[in-house]
Amino acid sequence: MDDPLFSSLSTELRRGTLTLAVLSQLRHPQYGYSLVQLLESHGISIEQSTLYPLLRRLEKQGLVTSSWETPESRARKYYVLSEHGKWTFGQLKKEWEKTSEGLRTLMEGEVGNEPD
Repeated sequence: MDDPLFSSLSTELRRGTLTLAVLSQLRHPQYGYSLVQLLESHGISIEQSTLYPLLRRLEKQGLVTSSWETPESRARKYYVLSEHGKWTFGQLKKEWEKTSEGLRTLMEGEVGNEPD
């Protein structure tokens, strides 16, 4: 079923998680295509048209740095976490773990009562 509301809510949910997923993989330098493949190998799909604007935003926010490398036939722009990015990723990871555990508990019905 093609439900526009579900699609909109799903996109909203993914937006924040994609940022966390990308940050988690930039502890070591990655270029765009390798990052797409890495994320997809873990079940997280991301379009290049979504990834590159996200990387530019993260760089503008000072969370990621980039550098051009030309060891092969084509130049590639590599991205890696800055020091502030490492700290921010650590804090976001803690927040994600706390929130995930709370949501897991709520969805399993262990907290609160069923709605009337």
